[in-house]
Amino acid sequence: MATDLQSEQSALTADQATSPSTGTSTNRSTGERYQRIRAMSVNIAAPLTPEDCAMQTMPDVSPTRWHLAHTTWFFETFLLKEQPGFRPFHSDFERLFNSYYNSVGEPFPRHRRGQLSRPGLEETLQYRQHVDVAVSQLIDQGELNEHQRYVLELGLHHEQQHQELMLTDIKHVLASNPLYPIYTKNTATNNNTEASLSTTLQWSETPETIVEIGHNGKGFAYDNESPRHRELIQPHAIADRCVTNGEYLEFINAGGYQQPEHWLSLGWTAVNENGWKAPQYWVRGDEDWRQFTLSGLRPLDLHEPVCHVSYFEADAYARWSGKRLPTEFEWEHAATANPTGSVFADRLMESGHVIHPRTAGASDFTGNVWEWTGSQYLPYPGYRPVSGALGEYNGKFMCNQFVLRGGSCATSSDHIRLSYRNFFPPDARWQFSGFRLADSR
Repeated sequence: MATDLQSEQSALTADQATSPSTGTSTNRSTGERYQRIRAMSVNIAAPLTPEDCAMQTMPDVSPTRWHLAHTTWFFETFLLKEQPGFRPFHSDFERLFNSYYNSVGEPFPRHRRGQLSRPGLEETLQYRQHVDVAVSQLIDQGELNEHQRYVLELGLHHEQQHQELMLTDIKHVLASNPLYPIYTKNTATNNNTEASLSTTLQWSETPETIVEIGHNGKGFAYDNESPRHRELIQPHAIADRCVTNGEYLEFINAGGYQQPEHWLSLGWTAVNENGWKAPQYWVRGDEDWRQFTLSGLRPLDLHEPVCHVSYFEADAYARWSGKRLPTEFEWEHAATANPTGSVFADRLMESGHVIHPRTAGASDFTGNVWEWTGSQYLPYPGYRPVSGALGEYNGKFMCNQFVLRGGSCATSSDHIRLSYRNFFPPDARWQFSGFRLADSR
């Protein structure tokens, strides 16, 4: 298996990927894109041992092997199952690798995924090959109907979501080992000649205005990004970059984790119950802080955006600094209005750099870290989930979650867009999550 995670960089646009089949050329392009994205998952797993791939270090972490099987289960269940003559690889896999689709059947409990010693990694890869052959044949036939094309496209974006989860989950697995194993010895490092960009925070002022929010209808988007609608934006200012490690260290040194006045009640409970004293993966040395990364333990870079913080920590820092987190609508408006803020390929997964945030730069709205917003994850006005089992994909999670925007260093460049709404519970820290500040005017 190849170990270079950046070996496949070319991609069709979402518009091309979702266009109706128009002949052999289109089928070939769709097939190549399918194979490229599916191969990326195997590439991500390639540096790992079979033992690495079986580990589950907390309920939110899934074993790498499970991710490889679940993404395969998605195509088998929603695209292939009804095809004449198709035979499943193993009938029991339907339950083992169902994540949360209750209308399909009873899923195997999430917190017990690490208890599954079988199927092993080799059989899991055989399962992937079995399904890939069937999907490729279906694509080559050029007879996909509109619903099947939608499921195929949804499945590819679903796979890219799990590729990011594979990276975040294996980082948690390796960080739980006191030997601090290295995932990859990628020699490309952050270029901190850009450090001056992170020294002075700049603010962009916005008067009261009504803006269009949500997906514009071009290319693929999840149902939770629609319908496009108008939102009233109150007068505010938003920072031009994320909060850095150095700035967050000031909060720590000022006793921020010991002062309840900065914290939401549930946040203060989380701090004390979990013993939080710094962002996840920060390690206190004899003299200074170090940080665990996928390339090993290294000195904390003060100019990088702070990463692996919960919503509670982001909100507490904002309160401590006399600011607040932006709403998701303020964030999208600022990112859309800034012509240089929409594409930062060198801060996304295929950049060729270590999968780790780079120096915080001005107008850096995509890549590096997912940015917590102050917005609860709720449906847009007029939202309707997709009918059937696929309607369980986003809609049923619209409770007790907060929205993150912008993608991270582990997000694929052809998977992110400015209307993308990620969401996690407010105590989640193992994702590549950071934040920028806003201020009411």
